[in-house]
Amino acid sequence: MICENIEIGQNGHLLFAGQDTVELAKQYGTPLYLLDENYIRKMCNIYKDAFYKYFGDRAYPVYASKANAFRRIYEIMKEENLGIDVVSQGEIYTAVKAGFDMKNAYFNSNNKTDEDISFAMDNKVGYFVVDNIEEVYAIEEEAKKRGMKQKILLRLTPGIDPHTYEEVATGKVDSKFGTAIETGQAEEITKITLGKEHIILSGFHCHVGSQVFAEDVFERAAVVMLEFIALIKDKYGYTTEILDLGGGYGVRYVDTDPYLSIDKKVSEVATAIKDTCKRLNIDVPEIHMEPGRSIVAASGMTLYTVGTVKRITGYKNYVSIDGGMADNPRYILYGSKYTCLLANKMNENSNFECSLVGRCCESGDIIQENIKLPESVERGDIVAVCTTGAYNYSMASNYNRLTRPPIVMLNKGKSYVAVKRETLEDLIQNDM
Repeated sequence: MICENIEIGQNGHLLFAGQDTVELAKQYGTPLYLLDENYIRKMCNIYKDAFYKYFGDRAYPVYASKANAFRRIYEIMKEENLGIDVVSQGEIYTAVKAGFDMKNAYFNSNNKTDEDISFAMDNKVGYFVVDNIEEVYAIEEEAKKRGMKQKILLRLTPGIDPHTYEEVATGKVDSKFGTAIETGQAEEITKITLGKEHIILSGFHCHVGSQVFAEDVFERAAVVMLEFIALIKDKYGYTTEILDLGGGYGVRYVDTDPYLSIDKKVSEVATAIKDTCKRLNIDVPEIHMEPGRSIVAASGMTLYTVGTVKRITGYKNYVSIDGGMADNPRYILYGSKYTCLLANKMNENSNFECSLVGRCCESGDIIQENIKLPESVERGDIVAVCTTGAYNYSMASNYNRLTRPPIVMLNKGKSYVAVKRETLEDLIQNDM
């Protein structure tokens, strides 16, 4: 199976986190987001263990909560002692309501409004990840009004091409994110920031992209960043406390995706960092990384009910489900791959080639093209789409006035609702 928490039961049903998905669909209805809480916690601990093993206490994993943000996930991150990366007032508000200690929160975004900055300071966000010079001035002004000093990291672009989806590559010089090292602008923003009375420059941040499998992407980014850190120390006498290398490690969506060992990857990054710091004669900073997808993606599965099966003789076949791009827009955005299974007929041969499509009034409403399901697929069957714990609920919409599915957490043989299913009344609650 695509992930270790997926198996087939003796009754031929798909099991997820040890629980019968067909029975879960009956209990909670479809579409239905499932999340394996134990798997989320396992991934948190894999990162923490690797960081401690290779960096000692000079490292800190920070959950990139844009991957999946709701109250319970922030409670879990609090319990697992991870930091959080937040990118909006909504994520900050949700984390606060979950009781998360906001001194361990890092506020990212390439365009923080004045209201965003004020809101974050009101809620005692520990660090701002500052994208550009305008934001430096805005934070200085707001902190000055409050008579305080705000800790920040400067987000820089190291000019690394991660060879991933163009839409999620963020570390290149011409990215909308960060300030470029190559152009000299990173040095200029650092110089200006060091002169600000109400800002504490705690270090530097970069993020090369998402769904990264390439062997040396993070190592190359680390070397570029450390060489910049050494330059700044030499020219301005500033010693960097924190280096945040962002997130982006890939996960397996289909069988052809490679396996990736987090322990091995962190080990390789640590070696590159320590060797480079020794060469440059600088201390190893406190290393941060921001796993998001790699913590929650494989913890998720989405269940749907089949509606129609259309066989167009001599052309192609369509299996339509009761969800679609409103609860998972990633195929239409990125052409993302998924493993799709017929949950109630796992013992049957999958020899029926079809496109799995949604119910929205869009020809592009596709979950996956050219998959194979059992020939007997019919109305009422349960389709499972695997590895949907990241960027599914967080990107969901009410397109076509559809209600968003609930999130049901699975934990040690039990299940509970973490986010309730939206109702029709929810859809109109803000209408005037």
